[in-house]
Amino acid sequence: MNLYDVIHRRRDVRAEFTGAPVPDDALARILTAAHAAPNVGHTQPWDFILVRDPETRRRFHRHVREERDTFAATLDGPAAERFARIKIDGVLESTLSVVVTYDAARGGPAVLGRHAIADAGLYSVCLAIQNLWLAATAEGLGVGWVSFYREPFVAGLLGIPAGIRPVAWLCLGPVSHLEGVPDLVRYGWRAGRPLAAAVHVDRWSA
Repeated sequence: MNLYDVIHRRRDVRAEFTGAPVPDDALARILTAAHAAPNVGHTQPWDFILVRDPETRRRFHRHVREERDTFAATLDGPAAERFARIKIDGVLESTLSVVVTYDAARGGPAVLGRHAIADAGLYSVCLAIQNLWLAATAEGLGVGWVSFYREPFVAGLLGIPAGIRPVAWLCLGPVSHLEGVPDLVRYGWRAGRPLAAAVHVDRWSA
């Protein structure tokens, strides 16, 4: 696959994980790609926690289900019906999890390029996540970003020091296939918008 194929093939995986092993050499290439991401002040403010322990993943999964129920309770009518059909995680089905964190103190106190944009370091972590995701797709693997969690819970579960944020809990592993259409579109939660609606020239247009 060329780069454009990988970009458009990438999906947020939930139900397609097989649980098969991730080859060590493929995992090394994926993490190396993530570590090569652009980053403010060359601080590389990320860390990657590989979570393989079944009990840790079960505890996280229980927390995710509780947060799913909390969100579901805010919905009614058609939205509640649509959400009930959507699988939100592959924590137990995937081979392993990769938790990506952000350390705002790394490279400080004077981080070149961050003095006017406080979140530049956080953006850097998101670029590492994107690199990881695209590399995994190129390796024929799937990635699912779990967002139904509270940061303090994950920090306590994984022993993450104070001041370091868990930005993403990513499920990673071989998949049976990647869907051609994103899940939220397939289940009618939200359709995408065309590129033309997102492009402005010189100034924000109405």
